[in-house]
Amino acid sequence: MDLAARIRRTAEREGLWQPGDTILAAVSGGPDSTALLHLLRRLSGECGFRLAAAHVNHGFRGEESAREAEFVRRLCAGLGVTLDEAGFDLPSYIEETGMNAQAAAREKRYAFLREAAARHGASRIALAHHADDQAETVLMRLLRGAGTAGIAGMPIKRREGNVELIRPLLRITKMELLQYCAREGLDFREDSSNLKTVYFRNAVRLEILPFLERYNPNVSASLVRLAEISRAEDDYLGGEAERAFDQFVRREHGGFAMDRAAFLGLHVALQRRLITLILIYLGVEKGSIPFERIDAIREAAAEGSPTTSVIEAGRGVRFLREYDVLRWTKGGAAPGDAGFEYEAAADAGVLEVPEAGGRLVFRRIRRAPGEPVPAPVAESRFAALFDEDALAYPLRVRSWRPGDRMRLSGLNGSKKVQDIFVDGKVARSARGRIPLVLDAEGRLLWIAGIRRSADAPVMEGTKRVLRIEWQDDTLEVWRC
Repeated sequence: MDLAARIRRTAEREGLWQPGDTILAAVSGGPDSTALLHLLRRLSGECGFRLAAAHVNHGFRGEESAREAEFVRRLCAGLGVTLDEAGFDLPSYIEETGMNAQAAAREKRYAFLREAAARHGASRIALAHHADDQAETVLMRLLRGAGTAGIAGMPIKRREGNVELIRPLLRITKMELLQYCAREGLDFREDSSNLKTVYFRNAVRLEILPFLERYNPNVSASLVRLAEISRAEDDYLGGEAERAFDQFVRREHGGFAMDRAAFLGLHVALQRRLITLILIYLGVEKGSIPFERIDAIREAAAEGSPTTSVIEAGRGVRFLREYDVLRWTKGGAAPGDAGFEYEAAADAGVLEVPEAGGRLVFRRIRRAPGEPVPAPVAESRFAALFDEDALAYPLRVRSWRPGDRMRLSGLNGSKKVQDIFVDGKVARSARGRIPLVLDAEGRLLWIAGIRRSADAPVMEGTKRVLRIEWQDDTLEVWRC
């Protein structure tokens, strides 16, 4: 099967293009991109897509780069393909930004390709990466300590903004492309910088791979196969991580949380993937998350004894294990940490407490003489009953402050609110946003959702009952 037929079959299997598409081919003038442009020109008629080309002069090699640009113009003119060109002064850009040469060139090149694609109405940009490039990429990432996602190499297609990057030659070897150029009588230009081993990729291609081929002549093919296997497994694990996220992780006050037991029920490979996914959702760049940081979070979650742990995960993201709840937060302090305070008058009905993500609802009940005293069951964790005549208005609703104390039934004296939080296994990150209800005399009546004080109980002689309820869809997050 000739190359054009192989590429067409790959395109059909992988969905690289559809009839009616416009494809922009990135053409440097080297043998790979020259063969790509020629093959796509052959296929455009029978596959029903339109073809345009783009060339970038990075400004690194002076006259050599100018000759390459002229060659690409003649090549495109001979094939009847419209060409977009761009020239950059990359040395000045590198000096200005401090970026390395390859990163700066890639940034400028891809930005121009997206602009050119928009001008032509192209939905896909075709790149000339081939199987040997894939082998080099996988080996480079292996040497840098990449995991499964890294050694999956370059994908055959990838969405970037409004366009899709496609690599039709990714399963074709360099030798096959050179043979194609020779058979079709295609001229091309060689980039002299490809011989400079100061660049890591060049050193891998010119020194490391030839050395490894002494022990396995098919090492490049083995690396490409490893990429194929790893990509399939990476896709599978990525999908499983998404499902685990949907099932077990809940959004909470600008971050995410999940129960430790659910996390420990996952396979270790899925634990790592889930941690990575959460960090990415919180804005940590995918390629910047070291394995050591992911495993530190995983180990903190798996620690046997009940404990609290804090790990900085980068980009302002923090992991907290608080007893049996795992939390990932972003932006430093949690909502409510700066403190809040509101006033509730004697006729208050609903008091919104945005820092806590909910509201207090006040209901006043007249109690008839001889009516039974409400049983304790009438008071749930999120509602409390008080003898309204024993209260001093206005009530105050505020966040916890160090030194706060509350009188408790059966206790001679009072207890620190901090100790009540600890006894109730209240997450440290949640304590600053839990509403405390006090009366005008400073008596702490109720820690919403946690504990009621011994003050103002409803008794036989109570004539007016005040029922206070806390309403919030995320009530359970306050306890671990």
